[in-house]
Amino acid sequence: MRIFTVDSFTDRPFRGNPAGVCLLEAPASDEWMQSVAAEMRHAETAFLLAGEENGPQSLRWFTPAVEVDLCGHATLATAHVLYSLGASGRIEFATRSGILATVDGADGLIGMDFPANPPEAAEAPTGLAAALGVEPVWVGRSRFDLLVEVKSAGVVRSATPDIDRLTDVEARGVIITAAADETPDGTGPDYVSRFFAPRVGVPEDPVTGSAHCVLAPYWSGKLGRDALVGEQLSARGGIVRTTLHGDRVQLAGRAVTVWSGELHV
Repeated sequence: MRIFTVDSFTDRPFRGNPAGVCLLEAPASDEWMQSVAAEMRHAETAFLLAGEENGPQSLRWFTPAVEVDLCGHATLATAHVLYSLGASGRIEFATRSGILATVDGADGLIGMDFPANPPEAAEAPTGLAAALGVEPVWVGRSRFDLLVEVKSAGVVRSATPDIDRLTDVEARGVIITAAADETPDGTGPDYVSRFFAPRVGVPEDPVTGSAHCVLAPYWSGKLGRDALVGEQLSARGGIVRTTLHGDRVQLAGRAVTVWSGELHV
């Protein structure tokens, strides 16, 4: 069967967030998919099984350690592969987070319709600030993750969390975020973030689509605009465009296929 590595939320190879995409020819066991994901060693590997004609296609995501309920960059990677192979228009995926849809847009942008996961204010778990090495301005909890706002983009950029201590924090992952620095021409991002998820085998994720389901409603509420641009300040970096539509959020980005081949086992 065919398998790919795709860099998501970037228009350049070796940037953004790499994901594996495996096009299944038949249903596969959970154990087998987990083994392939561990072999691929990407933050997530997506497994796609085509459904009935014009119906949703089954999509699942595995980190090297566990299956996850929602993954944006691997969904973008999967849609990019399908559009590269000749698909067009709207594609629907049946997932553990319900039906997700993608559309191919202008200039290589792919839009994804995801559920918004707005955070609610929460007490910071014991040891969170020490594990992150930053002073929170605000802490909230969404369905999966903790959101921690800090005072500046510089704090986000320079943070060096203690990953071992962060593993003890009760959440899938921890997002740290701040308003972006102003740029002279006003064309920069609106907010910045980083994402750490050592509990699911991902010490730091390069660009995290699902985290922007939390970031989009949070920053749209603070900034008073539905359409925003987020930049994830990992070493690889990446840009996610977000548009809030009630309880849904459209994530949009580009992707680049780095390699493709055949899986022999």
